[in-house]
Amino acid sequence: MDPKKLRGKRSSYAFFVQTCREEHKKKRPNASVNFSEFSKKCSERWKTMSAQEKGKLEDMAKADKARYEREMKTYIPPKGETKKKFRDPNAPKRPPPAFFLFCSEYRPKIKGEHPGLPTGDVAKKLGERWHHTTADDKQPYEKKAADTGVVIAWKFKQVLVGAQHKLVIYGDGSFSSSVVSDAAYTK
Repeated sequence: MDPKKLRGKRSSYAFFVQTCREEHKKKRPNASVNFSEFSKKCSERWKTMSAQEKGKLEDMAKADKARYEREMKTYIPPKGETKKKFRDPNAPKRPPPAFFLFCSEYRPKIKGEHPGLPTGDVAKKLGERWHHTTADDKQPYEKKAADTGVVIAWKFKQVLVGAQHKLVIYGDGSFSSSVVSDAAYTK
């Protein structure tokens, strides 16, 4: 958080709400304010205000905008501290959900049925098809997703232990694994 961060520019409505709040505090200094009721009343009052009354507030907003632009010319934001999470390059990716496995199978079919269909529309059709698929028909995808998750969890456990494995996962869900020495290990 930047302690020197500039206060943003305020709109005419923001100035109006501020004056309403000040008036409310003068009338009822110890009363608590129900925010939703207060906002509704301010909104109703704003709608009934004349253009002349709003003009004064718009002038205040223009002056505040000029102040903000003037301050922004000299403001230097601090160097961003990125809190990038460390990710082990050997750690496996998360397993794809059942829907993604379904999509990888049906995407070519939909593209074949509707050539030239934009990617977003293909995704919509895949979503509709998945939604209308029965639970029994979804079962193979869910099982494959669960099995892939088990394999990846096993691999992740091995990465945490420190053993380096060469893991090959085949398209049918089967896999082979072998321990690799540090010298022979390549990505």
